[in-house]
Amino acid sequence: MLQAMIRSMGALPVLFIIGSLRGVKFFEKDGTWKPGLIAGLMFGIEFVLIFQGLRLTPASRAVVFLYTAPFFVALGSYQVLGERLGGTQWLGLAVSFAGVALAIGVPQPDVDAKVLLGDLMIVGGAALWAATTLVAKGTRLRFAAPEKALGYQVATSIPILGLAAWLFGESITHTPAPLSLALMAFQAIWVVGTTFTLWFALVKAYSASKLSAFTFITPLFGVVGSYFIMHDTLSLTFGAAAVLVIAGLFLVNRPSSSAAAPRDALLNVTKT
Repeated sequence: MLQAMIRSMGALPVLFIIGSLRGVKFFEKDGTWKPGLIAGLMFGIEFVLIFQGLRLTPASRAVVFLYTAPFFVALGSYQVLGERLGGTQWLGLAVSFAGVALAIGVPQPDVDAKVLLGDLMIVGGAALWAATTLVAKGTRLRFAAPEKALGYQVATSIPILGLAAWLFGESITHTPAPLSLALMAFQAIWVVGTTFTLWFALVKAYSASKLSAFTFITPLFGVVGSYFIMHDTLSLTFGAAAVLVIAGLFLVNRPSSSAAAPRDALLNVTKT
């Protein structure tokens, strides 16, 4: 919680600098403060759930469950935004859901009640991530500049994460090593200040459900990285579950005429 709070504190001036260079009017009254505050509350609680969940469940499991967010985005887009998915996309969501059910429901070695609680907390964080995407897409927040939309969330998350850190008794007991400080700067400047801003810029312009499915490759990197870096133990059952989740999200993202616009947009951003 303390690291997340410091990350938000470091990312906020980055957003102001980028936005100011682009002429963003952060304090202009445009009717976005209410949805911005709602998104910020969900943003802060999301990371409380994620980081507390990581205390209980391995990183390899956490990254798969976190990227169930496209399920919630697709369902919410269907109900709230009126977006429609084709048969292949719904099949993909079903396959991924089966993977999650397999990972949680089938008894596995080294998976006890604490691990399952951590899994559920991560899924809760994924649901809140999806909810912030829907708020950004379905309210007046979509008219705000990406830096301002994200600024609401980052600023609101600071007291939430600070309170959570205090409640859980977290503290800094010694001076962080240079590597730790460098990683924190990377998180604040690049991850939150830059890539989160790009994400909300894309969410404003393109289909929330299909755009969210572009994250399907992340669980693969997360599982592989957790195995080689964190030395997580991967069971055959969980490996099959991860494959189902990734395959399902690939089906959601399968190229089609309706998906061409967000796909081309993301490629253009990547090339730039």
